[in-house]
Amino acid sequence: MKQYVLIGVSSLLSALLAILIYRFIDEPREVIIRETVPARYTNFDPMDVSKQRIFLSSSPTDFIAAAESVTPAVVNIKTVQGAGGFDFWGGSSLGAASGSGVIISPDGFIVTNNHVIEDSDDIEVTLNDKREFSAELIGTDPSTDLALIRIKGKGLPYLEFGNSDSLRVGEWVVAVGNPFNLESTVTAGIVSAKGRSIDILEGQDRIESFIQTDAAVNPGNSGGALVNTNGELIGINTAIITRSGRYEGYSFAVPANLARKVIRDLKDFGVVQRGILGVFIDEVTSERARELGLDAVEGVFVTRVTPGSGADDAGMRKGDVIVGINGVITKTLPEMQEQLGRYRPGNSVTVDFIRNGKKQTANVLLKNKSNSTALVTEKNADVLTNLGFELRELTREERRRLKTDGVKVISIYRGSRIERTNMDPGFIITKVDNKPVESVDALVEELGKASGKVMLEGVYESYPGEYYYAFPIE
Repeated sequence: MKQYVLIGVSSLLSALLAILIYRFIDEPREVIIRETVPARYTNFDPMDVSKQRIFLSSSPTDFIAAAESVTPAVVNIKTVQGAGGFDFWGGSSLGAASGSGVIISPDGFIVTNNHVIEDSDDIEVTLNDKREFSAELIGTDPSTDLALIRIKGKGLPYLEFGNSDSLRVGEWVVAVGNPFNLESTVTAGIVSAKGRSIDILEGQDRIESFIQTDAAVNPGNSGGALVNTNGELIGINTAIITRSGRYEGYSFAVPANLARKVIRDLKDFGVVQRGILGVFIDEVTSERARELGLDAVEGVFVTRVTPGSGADDAGMRKGDVIVGINGVITKTLPEMQEQLGRYRPGNSVTVDFIRNGKKQTANVLLKNKSNSTALVTEKNADVLTNLGFELRELTREERRRLKTDGVKVISIYRGSRIERTNMDPGFIITKVDNKPVESVDALVEELGKASGKVMLEGVYESYPGEYYYAFPIE
């Protein structure tokens, strides 16, 4: 027994001695675990105050703070079409629709989708706290599927626009809607892609550069908020792609940086002031990239330059490949359209493009559809839209060549009063009721004063003689 005790004591002493020798020989060490996160900054346009983005895009992932700050500012919108109307058989012709909206100011301005309030006679808004308001329509923009409405309120909860440019694929986002009878709903997902075009909007001016997420968005959530984990509004939920009619993992939102500009225009002017570069464009295909000797299948190919446009004045030509706007890389057509959609006529942008294998830069003054830098008024837009055509002012070269002033018809709406006159695009209007026309504004002013029948006089460049078109003013 004594032998076992002696062996145990000897082993313990040997272990203690080994520890003492190890500590004496080995120098003390300090272990530091470090994680480096690159800083990211927001880049708002010149009209907004810049601020630094200081939160991590991947945390927190419980979303509690974001949901609590966002849900009070997301509302339910119910619309009624045909209020007070009756159908042929004497029955009611009422229709109704429902969606969501986001309060963006304490005095009641609300952004939603155009398709939520389209053709509505009455708009009713229900807040998250169950208060109900009648809303006034401020303006719509079908080209981005956005609309601005307003309720009479003070001190309302609201969301600030964040910087959608700072979003990264894989970043956590939260979708908040207020579908009818469900109050607010909160879902989470990640950014799946940016600059997506899904071909759902109509019109030549459409801008589809959606943020794609896998956050669950269902009918009734249209017009709701897409926010980052800091609770900042970075998109307006607009559409889903589905074969079953239910959510399948593909949700799309209008980027906040584009929505901010559109909403500001609707608030200030009633219509969107869209700056036009003055080029016809197409995607860069693999074959085209090979023909042009491009290093990558990226950029936007210029197929034609409009005479007298900002691009024409800046020296851009057919065959140029646009790769950047104001220093922002534009790999695809939707990305370029989104960038240009943030500017008004009269703004200048820097365009980076490749010509003959070399990168060049041009400063382009953006113009409107009339080929001038004037801002479009709601009255002008309404008059021309109601009649059914789009106009632009003649270029210096056209005035010199034709030896006349006037405005040129660039497109005619199908089924419109102008189409029924058999006028063709390209017609140059020189007189209205025998009064000379020098600009689009002058033409609209004369049309506004006219009554009964109006006579437009003008010429076509390719055909001799003068032409006359008459139509009624309603």
